[in-house]
Amino acid sequence: MPAPFAAALLPLALLAPAASPVSVLDAHFDPATAFVPPAAISYADDLVPYGSHARVVTDRSVPGRTVVTLTVAGLAPGHEFPVHLHTGSCEADPAASGPHYQDVVDPVQPSTDPAYANDRNELRLVLRTDGRGEGTASAAVDWQPRPGEARSLVLHAGTPAGRHAAGDRVACVRLDK
Repeated sequence: MPAPFAAALLPLALLAPAASPVSVLDAHFDPATAFVPPAAISYADDLVPYGSHARVVTDRSVPGRTVVTLTVAGLAPGHEFPVHLHTGSCEADPAASGPHYQDVVDPVQPSTDPAYANDRNELRLVLRTDGRGEGTASAAVDWQPRPGEARSLVLHAGTPAGRHAAGDRVACVRLDK
């Protein structure tokens, strides 16, 4: 097509909406060794079976506030998973997800100081699955993560954890693109 046609379409492109303040990520948990790098990784297929599903809705529509809702299906039934926002991405090594994301970063890492490691400074959810392995958890904080610094949502084993220690990272959902 001639250039005038492209120029005529330019005003239409300007009408496109800006990036939405609400994002939705749907992913199935796969092993870290999958051929295509997965958006969600299971490190413990007894608690987070391969093929189980996660949906993460992140709502930043209110200035200075973030609400994260995690909905799962197919996980271990009747289990409680502590879930935290982390600074690193999901990789084959669970430790690659890094420490918990903190709005005000504790200068001493790993962070154990209650002045920093608390539910006002970190985004924390407690996900409880029902008898079918389904569950939903939501948490809100009065801040928005710094761009590019909150890269994953990590599910920890919790208790009772069977063969896993309570703090073990059993799954990771990649939030960065």
